[in-house]
Amino acid sequence: MVCSLLLPVVFYIDHNTRGTQWEDPRLQRFAGPAVPYSRDYKRKYEYFRSKLKKPANVPTKFDVRVRRSHVLEDSFNIIATVSNADKLKARLWVEFRGEKGLDYGGVAREWFYLLSHEMFNPYYGLFEYSAYDNYTLQINPNSGIANEDHLTYFRFIGRVVGMAAYHGKLIDAFFIRPFYKMMLGKEISIKDLEAVDSEYYNSMLWISENDPEELGLTFTVTEEIFGEIIEKELKPGGKDVPVTSENKSEYIQLIIQHRFVERIHQQMTSFMEGFRDLLSSDLIQIFDEKELELLLCGVGDINVVDWKTNTQYKGSYNAGHPVIVWFWKAVYSFDNELRTRLLQFVTGTSRVPMNGFAELYGSNGPQLFTIERWGTLDKLPRAHTCFNRLDLPEYTSYAELREKLLIAIESSEGFEGVD
Repeated sequence: MVCSLLLPVVFYIDHNTRGTQWEDPRLQRFAGPAVPYSRDYKRKYEYFRSKLKKPANVPTKFDVRVRRSHVLEDSFNIIATVSNADKLKARLWVEFRGEKGLDYGGVAREWFYLLSHEMFNPYYGLFEYSAYDNYTLQINPNSGIANEDHLTYFRFIGRVVGMAAYHGKLIDAFFIRPFYKMMLGKEISIKDLEAVDSEYYNSMLWISENDPEELGLTFTVTEEIFGEIIEKELKPGGKDVPVTSENKSEYIQLIIQHRFVERIHQQMTSFMEGFRDLLSSDLIQIFDEKELELLLCGVGDINVVDWKTNTQYKGSYNAGHPVIVWFWKAVYSFDNELRTRLLQFVTGTSRVPMNGFAELYGSNGPQLFTIERWGTLDKLPRAHTCFNRLDLPEYTSYAELREKLLIAIESSEGFEGVD
């Protein structure tokens, strides 16, 4: 027998197991058991792990002894000064000074967690939050002003991220999608711009679809750095080259290249030098950018009740509409990894804000997860990561909805409906 208690905060009691849980077990039973995620990420991950061999002639362990109150400073002094990076591949033995305890993995896990919070804290000026939220990070193009030794720190951070992946640990940070693409050496597209800066994206989109000559643009870009407006040429002599219908594609690509690559070239180069001290670029090429995020940052536990509570509906959809009931039935049937993939598909990141889905951000500020009625039955669901919105056709059965939702998630890279 399963029953629910109607309290200000609802939880459920299963009298068969005498256990409690936040999710309604009746919905899970209705949906069936969680279906293991079949995408080949797991196979890739197993292959990746099989290629990580401890080098010969290195110590059996690598000692990391730090003060909890100075975890960034002490870790930097230890990791950045190692001349033979292969030593960092030895078993990690982490100790917080003044604390007793043996490290059988848990202390190392905590060290990566605490160190992540310090390394990626925008207070230090190395990273900054993306344009549209306060939980996805990007490299601060002006990091050199904040820290003269910034490139040494970026190499150190690259080493730490590489160590985490090598030792099967996770970092507690999530980055904009172009960051992972740069790690993989992949070209960044105009759609990647949308999830980071929708205003800039819309400007570039307008230029791509219209005649830009009336705007009087040239191959230059202006930036404000600490109150000073600076003009930079996108190519030699760019200030004298007008943007026309004939060369606008080149202009857009140079804008994207400048926005994501050139401004942080030195920082990214130093980061990747540190990362490659632990892992070769070839080894991570088996992953796409979404899988690389999972490798480095992991799959957080997703609270479906919180997700469902903080979802809004548009069109003719509402919480009681059959298609919406089927949608949440499908989500309950997914295992946590596939739920994460769905979240990535719609919002652009697997990151959930610290205080839950109520604090999701879109390009224009706070924006709840949204499902809108759209399209015909022959269409796959499509996503607007800029607005955390899933466009969902009014399918006629649960089986059809679940199948097409999975196809959309799996084929999002080449799927025309994702923007």
